[in-house]
Order: sequence, then C-alpha cells, then structure tokens
Amino acid sequence: MFLPILFTISLLFSSSHASVLDFCVADPSLPDGPAGFSCKKPAKVTVDDFVYHGLGIPGNTSNLIKAAVTTAFAPQFPGVNGLGISMLRLDLAVGGVVPIHTHPGGSEIVFVSEGTICAGFISSSANTVYIKTLYKGDVMVFPQGLLHFQFNSGNTPALAIVGFNSPSPGLQLLDYALFANNLPSEIVEKVTFLDEAQVKKLKAVLGGTG
Repeated sequence: MFLPILFTISLLFSSSHASVLDFCVADPSLPDGPAGFSCKKPAKVTVDDFVYHGLGIPGNTSNLIKAAVTTAFAPQFPGVNGLGISMLRLDLAVGGVVPIHTHPGGSEIVFVSEGTICAGFISSSANTVYIKTLYKGDVMVFPQGLLHFQFNSGNTPALAIVGFNSPSPGLQLLDYALFANNLPSEIVEKVTFLDEAQVKKLKAVLGGTG
C-alpha cells in the first residue's frame, strides 16, 4: 500500500530538479567551469549557434603525424554546450597517425567514411589490447579515459567522423606529454625505461626541452 505512494513521491521529487532550460548555448566570452561554459542570454541566441559548417572542410595533414583534427566542441559549436555531445573530423594522409592518447571527459565513437584505419584501445584493468582494422562504413567505440590510437593502414587518404558523449571531452597525447614539454630527461628515462639517447631523440622531434 505504501510502496506505490513512496514511488510516486520519489518521481515527483526527482522531476522537480530537472532542468527547465531548453538549452545552454555556450558564451565563450565568459569563464568555463567543470559543468561547461556559461550560458548565453536567450535573447542573444540565434539558429547559427546550433549549426556548424567546419566538418565539411578537409584538414591540413602536412605535419609531423600526417593527421588533422577539426573539432566541433563547445568552443567552436556553442549549441552543444550542456547537451553531452560533440563531434570532430579526422583526416589521415597515407602514413598518418593519431598517437596513443586519452579523452578524460568522454567516450568516443568513430565512423570511417573513407579509406582504411587501424584502431585500438587498451583496458586499464588487465592491459588487454583491442585492435581492429576498420573499413569504409565501420564503426568502433573507445571507452572514456582509456588509452587508444588510430592510424591510416591503407594506401589512400582516410576520413573518419568522430562523436563524443561530452561537449568538451578533453585530450592528452601520451607522446607529447612525455617528450614535448620541459619534463627533465632523467625523469623521463626513469619512468619509461628508455635510455638517454632515445629520450633526447624524441624530445628533439617533438620540441621538448630538459
């Protein structure tokens, strides 16, 4: 007798805390915080806040990793702020690679639109490696926070459209975290078991010092 009443009360209580805002378009001129960007005043919101054109433009892959990422995150696409979604375009030239990295703020799903991409991730519990060669039309998911990678394993340029369950999933590239800053070489050698020559070589390639 009392259970249905308690259940109804709990539903009413939980729904009373639901958001009354239709959206929270990002205002990049204001500081962002753990919950995302502050909301633009509704009177200043336009339809263009909910439309982004950048993913149709090929990225410039003339760089060290022969890859280009074009993001549609909250700073570029204000309408996704607060919605728990975002996208990016990944262009990989022949030989292009996205080094091992992690997105601390969101899980990732990759849809291969053109070419062939080898992708994989590593579990945190047993260091199990999950690798797959993806072809046009294939989709692969990468759980939040896990180390993962993609590279062009074919003979033609590759294109992927990537989605996240966060408007700002974050990014940390392992190679750049180790070799592209001023982390002292002797510490890098100690924590990676690499020798001095290898560390200096990688720092020279990626622009690190120390």
